[in-house]
Amino acid sequence: MTTKRFFLRTLASAIALTAAGGAALHASALQAAPDTAATFPSKPVRIIVPVAPGGSADKLTRTLGERLSQLWGQTVIVENVAGASGTIGAGKVAKAAPDGYTLLQQGEGLMLNSILFRDLPYDTARSFAPVVKAVVNPQVLVVNPGTGLNTLGDYLARAKAQPESISLALPGNGGIAHVAHEILAQETGAKVNYIPYPGGGPASVDVIAGHANATLITLAAVTEYVRAGKLRALAVTTSYRSPALPNVPTVAEAAKLPGYSVESWQGYFAPAGTPPAIVQKINRDINQVLQLPEVRAQLEAQGFKVAGGSSADLARSLQTEQPRYAQAIKTAGLTIR
Repeated sequence: MTTKRFFLRTLASAIALTAAGGAALHASALQAAPDTAATFPSKPVRIIVPVAPGGSADKLTRTLGERLSQLWGQTVIVENVAGASGTIGAGKVAKAAPDGYTLLQQGEGLMLNSILFRDLPYDTARSFAPVVKAVVNPQVLVVNPGTGLNTLGDYLARAKAQPESISLALPGNGGIAHVAHEILAQETGAKVNYIPYPGGGPASVDVIAGHANATLITLAAVTEYVRAGKLRALAVTTSYRSPALPNVPTVAEAAKLPGYSVESWQGYFAPAGTPPAIVQKINRDINQVLQLPEVRAQLEAQGFKVAGGSSADLARSLQTEQPRYAQAIKTAGLTIR
């Protein structure tokens, strides 16, 4: 082989290797490039639900997750991380990469924990980016039918005549149910035995089994059990009756407590620092799923009331509710124990 031919062949090989290497580097750079709103999501998305499976938060997130997976063409993984009134799951999201691929399902409990707990594994005001308030819903007081408590009047009468004789399964110590019942107790003098649970699923199952007498819980978690006669609903905490269980009175009606009203909600958060464009993309897509007729009908049948709205709406809601619940907790003398 002549020196000229050898040089040309070597040069061609070098050019080919350089081109291949450049293509590989380009592909690697594209793979490593951060997502934009146009490309998000390009891999599975994980939603942390900070309570045990089976409750309303779990049902809501799995319903939305299935539809979001179809919309995004990516798997949506629902991970239950229960414990410490939701603070363990929230702490996990607070430390996650701020890229939109790890989200937190939470409601007013996020704000309540900031009032009730002295030491948290995150800074509530700085660790999360609000995404969307998905639903609002009543809490409902339900009992095992075997207790013989047929009305809220029966319940309150026994709780006053025989203090702490009623065992109340709390779906999270210090949560909205705890606050709602403490306000009721302060107003009526009722005293029950609180038993904390890691979520609404285990709490309702134990009431059905007779291991606890009652629970105050998000209505959507127990509508099926009430309709099946496994639980008896005594009253809802909102100022309005729920269309899902229209025959169940409000606490204000049944206990003759005008002005009594506690409404809970559930929404989604991303870690602080998540690009605003990705937060807005997730917001738009969750809103789109919430407005699907079949999804809306399914959620409303369970007892949810679809909310939706912007991430700014959720941020304003937190700012408005924080002083209100702080005052309610102070008045009720509620403490974590």
